[in-house]
Amino acid sequence: MIGGFEFSDHAHHQMQERNIQASWLTETLSAPDRLLPLADPHDNTHYLKQISEFGDRWLRVIVNPNADPQRIVALFFDRRVK
Repeated sequence: MIGGFEFSDHAHHQMQERNIQASWLTETLSAPDRLLPLADPHDNTHYLKQISEFGDRWLRVIVNPNADPQRIVALFFDRRVK
């Protein structure tokens, strides 16, 4: 669990597989550059943060805000964001 958010098994696996640092995830959730509530058909919230230590790529963290605690369902570096 990070800052009141829990991981789905899928998100935990993505974090390990993609070498996403916990500090990047914490930064993204606590101070996103962009916050997109109700961003998909599942009413998830998307948190986006540009990570300078990773070539200024954008980390997207998708959170189910209706779970208690809120559940991180996916996280990845999104090549579509400019």
